[in-house]
Amino acid sequence: MSDLLPRERKAFALHMSYSFLEGIIAGLIILNEFVFVKSLLGSNYQLAVLFQFSMAVFLLLIFMNEWLKRIHNKKGVLRRAALLTRLPLLLLLFFPRSPEQLGGDSVYHYIFLAIFLVYYLGNTVIWPTINLFLKTSYRHDNFSRLYSYATTLNKIVMMVTTFFYGWLLDMDNYIFVYIFPVAAVLGVLSVFLLSLIPYDYEGEEVKESGFWSSVKESAMGMVRILKTNRSFLDFEIGFMFYGIGFMGSVTVIVLFFESALGLNYSSIAFYKNGYNVLAIMLLPFFGKLMGRIDPRRFASISFLAMLLYILFLTLTEYYPAYVEFWDIRLHYMLIFYILFHGVFAATMALTWFIGSAYFCPSEEAGNYQSVHLVLTAFRSLFAPLLGIAFYEAWGFTTTFIISMSSLALGMGYMYWSERNVSLPVENPPGK
Repeated sequence: MSDLLPRERKAFALHMSYSFLEGIIAGLIILNEFVFVKSLLGSNYQLAVLFQFSMAVFLLLIFMNEWLKRIHNKKGVLRRAALLTRLPLLLLLFFPRSPEQLGGDSVYHYIFLAIFLVYYLGNTVIWPTINLFLKTSYRHDNFSRLYSYATTLNKIVMMVTTFFYGWLLDMDNYIFVYIFPVAAVLGVLSVFLLSLIPYDYEGEEVKESGFWSSVKESAMGMVRILKTNRSFLDFEIGFMFYGIGFMGSVTVIVLFFESALGLNYSSIAFYKNGYNVLAIMLLPFFGKLMGRIDPRRFASISFLAMLLYILFLTLTEYYPAYVEFWDIRLHYMLIFYILFHGVFAATMALTWFIGSAYFCPSEEAGNYQSVHLVLTAFRSLFAPLLGIAFYEAWGFTTTFIISMSSLALGMGYMYWSERNVSLPVENPPGK
């Protein structure tokens, strides 16, 4: 780290602190869908909606992108977003702790969904701003490398948190009512640390206009980015195929672990930790690789890894042999699921969050990530519910085959684009 500039050192220290605290929260939320099914007894479609909320909220960036661009005091906006969207997690302290009160069409299902809808709304402010702060604090050559280090710390903390949280949930299925209020405080603190990263507003003054004029301008700005940057458009088209495959399978995988395999919380935490251990080992390598190859080729690595881990997950239903230890059930086929999911977790942690930044100048990183998030939100409106519909109509195998086919199409399109469309940025990977 001796080659870092003073501003990079300060930003990196704050970035690492933020990543540490967010790792704790991520370790709790990573089991959220399982908590909703196993402890809260929520329905299949409610489960899809819970996941849907985490992505669909980014449609609001159509309205917020222009507003965020005009706000000079972005640090203040981050802090207010933290207070308004993280503190509602305290309400989980008042949830009941019995299946009688949580079974059926319980009102607590909807309260739980509402609390996390508010939580995810905060990400519409926080996540685009992260890219802007970091891209203006880190030099281009250090961006992916430093980001990968922070992501590695985040995943280590998440892994440890997931292990202990899964163990606690097996001891008490309702321990989450005490855990999430603590997460509320940590969530506020983490965003406050993020807001301390040095950032000076250097953009042009934007003429004030009415709300709907701003919305139209923001939407047209996003369309303009896609129209004028063909390589980025191709990147997003490839991601559309990936997103349909990912979102169409993610909630069905939760049901597969719960109903087809009957796994307990400790086993689920073991599998999630298993692929995260591998991701942690691979992140420094992929962090360096991302800065050297075309981001579309890098994304294809993620798509292929996911296709393969879904394949071995599917085969587990037909070859279910396993061994048990420490109250953990290890299916032999899921060893390969762990391996390929680890590659996917390492690569997608980079390409989803910062891949868009490789298609634009540094000062446009926030705008490009906003476009990426809005398109993610768009596909979240239908893909998770389609996945549940496919599962209820045709079962696990057909649903997983549809997802793998979509991922294969995404890989093919990314490969075609890389060969036929050049990157427009001044510092393309490998130069």
